[in-house]
Amino acid sequence: MTNLIFDYDGTIHNSILTYAPAFRSTMKWLSDNGYIADRKYTDKEISYWLGFNSTDMWGQFHPELDPLIREKARVMLGQDMARRIDNGEGALYDGAEKMLMELKSIGYTLIFLSNCRFHYLERHKKVFGLDRFFDFFYCCEAYDFIPKYEIFRKIAPQHDGNYIVIGDRFHDIETAAQNGLPSIGCGYGFGTEEELSKADIIVHSISEIPEAVQKLCTNKKQ
Repeated sequence: MTNLIFDYDGTIHNSILTYAPAFRSTMKWLSDNGYIADRKYTDKEISYWLGFNSTDMWGQFHPELDPLIREKARVMLGQDMARRIDNGEGALYDGAEKMLMELKSIGYTLIFLSNCRFHYLERHKKVFGLDRFFDFFYCCEAYDFIPKYEIFRKIAPQHDGNYIVIGDRFHDIETAAQNGLPSIGCGYGFGTEEELSKADIIVHSISEIPEAVQKLCTNKKQ
């Protein structure tokens, strides 16, 4: 049995659609209130923070802010994203549903592992019907926001078989590298070439994932 560990934002979900406008709105609130300098942010700058859990993001992005202000901004950004998802502004990548159903129909176990919080997971499960695809769901809030590679070590004993990690950021490739697992880097997401350099296979379209999975499984058997 092969378990496929999927990242979500930037791998399945095109999160920049909701994250970028929510990010800019939150930054405007911070600058309007004199907490940070007013400036413009490109999508590339904003997308760097996709894949981080929100606590780490704010701790690294503006560590000089009062913790209470950072927390208020974190909550504000999350609530803005939630409203946008509920309003239909979010989207999975084109071909994501087809790819996931194909892998599920073959018999792979699909595992969701994301640096997200409970409310984010539950909202996306409802809006996008993620229960159709994934057999198990894990988010970092359930594990006190420890790194993904450590979360994997906690959940691995609950599942039999081999693992392949699939994701677009260094958190995902690190999870594979730290645990001796094969990985697929999603070059269409928000990570850099350097972040994905240690992946066994890099795909540039979501439709390439099933073939990459099959190739890694075949290599494992040889």
